[in-house]
Amino acid sequence: MRTAVMTLVAVLTGAALVSGPFAWAEPEPYLVGRGISDVTGPAAENGMMGYSKFDQKTTGISQRLRSRAYVVVDRATNKRVAYVNADLAMIFRAVQEGVLGKLQAKYGTTYTRENLLLSATHTHSGPGGQSHNLAYNLSILGMQPQALAAVVDGITESVVEAHEDVKPGSISLGFGELTNASVNRSRVAFDRNPDKGAFPQGIDPQMTVLKFKQSGNDVGAISWFATHNTSITNANTLISPDNKGYAAYQWEHDDKGVRYLDNNAGFVAAFPNTNAGDMSPNLNLKPGSGPTDNEWENARIIGERQNRKAQEIYNGPQQAVNNGLDYRMRFVDMSTVQVEGRFTTTGQPGTTCSGVVGASTIAGSVEDGPAIPGFSEGMQSPLKKLFEPLNVEVPEWLKSCQYPKASLVPTGLIAATPNVVPLQIIRIGQLHLVAMPSEVTITAGLRIRKTVAGELGVPVQNVLIQGYANDYSQYVTTPEEYDSQQYEGGSTLFGRNTAPAYQQEFGKIAASMKAGTALTPGPTPGKPPFTDINLQTGVVLDDKPADKKYGDVVSSPKSSYARGETVTAVFVTGHPKNNLHRNHTFLEVQRQVNGQWTRVADDGDWSTRYKWERVGIAFSNATITWQIPADTPAGTYRILHHGDEKSGWTGKITGFTGATAAFTVS
Repeated sequence: MRTAVMTLVAVLTGAALVSGPFAWAEPEPYLVGRGISDVTGPAAENGMMGYSKFDQKTTGISQRLRSRAYVVVDRATNKRVAYVNADLAMIFRAVQEGVLGKLQAKYGTTYTRENLLLSATHTHSGPGGQSHNLAYNLSILGMQPQALAAVVDGITESVVEAHEDVKPGSISLGFGELTNASVNRSRVAFDRNPDKGAFPQGIDPQMTVLKFKQSGNDVGAISWFATHNTSITNANTLISPDNKGYAAYQWEHDDKGVRYLDNNAGFVAAFPNTNAGDMSPNLNLKPGSGPTDNEWENARIIGERQNRKAQEIYNGPQQAVNNGLDYRMRFVDMSTVQVEGRFTTTGQPGTTCSGVVGASTIAGSVEDGPAIPGFSEGMQSPLKKLFEPLNVEVPEWLKSCQYPKASLVPTGLIAATPNVVPLQIIRIGQLHLVAMPSEVTITAGLRIRKTVAGELGVPVQNVLIQGYANDYSQYVTTPEEYDSQQYEGGSTLFGRNTAPAYQQEFGKIAASMKAGTALTPGPTPGKPPFTDINLQTGVVLDDKPADKKYGDVVSSPKSSYARGETVTAVFVTGHPKNNLHRNHTFLEVQRQVNGQWTRVADDGDWSTRYKWERVGIAFSNATITWQIPADTPAGTYRILHHGDEKSGWTGKITGFTGATAAFTVS
C-alpha cells in the first residue's frame, strides 16, 4: 500500500515538474470578464464623423452608442489582454491615450499599449471631434472636448466593468461564411489584383466568432465580419450604431433579454470589422439601397444577417481556445519605411511617403456616400485645393513618390494626419488579431494575413485584420488597386507601397512573437498642431415661451393606439449638450403595472427616436416617437422626457422631466 502511494506521489510530482506548477488541465484555463458602457456624445449640434459632410450635425438619437469590452487572463502565466469594440467611426490616438491614462491611474501598469486593443465598428452616424489631427476634425469644426470625454469615459468604464467581472471561464473559436451582407464597392480596383481569385465573389465572406463562458455559462461573443457600417446615409442626423450596432442590440436585447439601464451583468455581443475597406453593405451599390430602398430597414436587415450567422457559428462546431495569450506592439513611421523587394510588386526595393490626400478622397465613395462636388473617383490630376486651413502645396518630390495619385494636400507634412502609427498583434489562443490603424481592402488584408501567418506558422484563417484600431490613418490598398486611384486608393496616405510596408512591418512583429523576443517601441508620436481648435458654438442659454414650463407637452399622443402604429409627443426642452445622459436616457416609454409606472423602452431601443429641434434663437423642442412593437402587451402607457436647461443669468444647469397623459395600446 505504501509503495502504491509513493508511486502515485512520484507520478504527480513528475507531472507538475513537466507541466509547471500553474498549468491548468481543467476546461477553464482563463479568467474571462465582459463589460459594456455608453459612449454617446452630444445629441445636437455636433458634427458627425465618417462622411466628411460639413452640414451633417447631430439632431437626436435613433439608438445609443456602446463600448463593449472583454478582459482575458491566462491563469497559467497571469498574462492578460483587454479587447474593446465601440460603436464609433474610428479610434483616434487621442482616445487611446485618454483611456490608457484613466486605466493606469486606477490599475497601474496592468493595461498598456501592448495588451489593450481599442477598435471601432466604423459607424458613420455618430458625433465626431475626438481626434488630435486636424484633417479628421475639419468637417466637425474642430476638436469637441465633450465628445472626446464621452468616448474616453465610456470605453474606460467598459474595461473597468470587464476587469471587475473576471471569473474562471473558457473560450472557443468558430468560423463560417456570410455572403449576403456585403458587396465589393471598388470592383474596378479589385479586378486589377492577380490574386483576386482568393475571393471568387469579390467579397471576404469569413465570419469569425469567439465564444466566452464563465463557469459553463454563456456571457459573450465577438463576431468579426468585413462590411462597412454605412447602411445609414449621409442625409441622416440621428445618432445610430448602424448595422453592426443593430446586430449587437438584437443579440443582447431581443435574444438575451439585456436591459442596458438595469445595470445588471448580461450577455455582451460585439460585431467588429475586419478588412472592410472595399466592402459595402449597400448591396445595390448606391447609398441607402440594398436590399431595400429604406436605409433604416437596410441597417436592420444587414445587422440581423450578421447576428443570425454569428449565432449559428456560436452554436455550431467550435475549437477550444487553450494556448495562452501573447501581444506585441510598436510605433512605426509609415512615411519612411524602406520596403524590401520581396514585398513589392516590382521585386525591387521601394519606399513609403509622408501622408498625402488625393483628389479621389475628396470625391468620396459613390456607393456609400459622395463627398465634395467637382471631384470624381479615379482622378489622377488635381482640379483645386482642398480647404483653406490645409492650403499647402505638395512638394514635387512627394508628388513623384505618390504617383499616380493626384496629390492635393500633404497632410502628413503638416501633421493633419498621422505619419507615426501603432502596429499591434494580439494572440488569444490560436487566434491572432492584426490591429491596424486603417481601413484595409480584402486583398491587401489577405496579403498581410498571409505574411503574418507564414511567420507564425499558423493557418491564414487564424489570422484576422482588426481594422479601425488604436489610431486612424485612412486606407490601405494593394499597389495594383492604388494605381487605379479609386476612392480607396486616393485615401491610401503613404503611397503605392503602403500595403507592402505593412506586410514587412507586421512580419517583423510576428517573428518577434514567435521567437519570444522583445520589440523596440519605435518612434514616439508627438502632439500635432491645431489640436485645440474648436469653431463650434457651445450652449449659451436656454429659453422657453412665457406660458410654458420645461417639460411641458406641446403635442400630445392620441388616446389609443394599435400595435405597429407610431406614438408621437413633443416637449418643451433644453439643449442636449447640457447633459449627455450617458448610461441614462432622454426618454422613457412606461407601462402601468399594478398601479406603478414601469420603463419598457428608452432612447437605446430600436423602436424609439429622440429628435431635438431649435425653435427661434433659444427655444427648443424634443420630439419623441415610439413605433409600437408587434409583441407589445395591451395596456396603459405614457411617454417621459428627461431634459436639462441652462440659465442665461447664472449658467446653472437644471434637470427636469415631463410626461404625457396616459394612452392605451390594444
